[in-house]
Amino acid sequence: MSHIVQIQTELRDPAAIRTACQRLQLPPPVQGEFQLFNSTAAGWAVQLRNWRYPVVCNVKTAQLAYDNFEGRWGDRLELDHFLQGYAVEKAKLEARKQGHAVREQPLENGSIILSIQVGGAA
Repeated sequence: MSHIVQIQTELRDPAAIRTACQRLQLPPPVQGEFQLFNSTAAGWAVQLRNWRYPVVCNVKTAQLAYDNFEGRWGDRLELDHFLQGYAVEKAKLEARKQGHAVREQPLENGSIILSIQVGGAA
């Protein structure tokens, strides 16, 4: 039986943040405190392509801190790609932890279909 699932993403897993960065060929995330334009943020910093400041992921609160100056300092689409990559990688990690096989299929519109075979080999 097939099920369609929509996922509300909360960034709480440093391993999935790291694999999302690898997936998108971004520099590895760095943990610490980081300067944004007029504030600081603590957590895992991800440097998106052509963004002036990093996106900082607080895995305890699942909050993101960033300043892209309404798109002037970074394209929101890059953040959306990172969030999608995180959601896919987190779902794959959790499915494999439970012994399920995962197959990923990218679609032309940018969506991704994950097929999880319950009880399958990873």
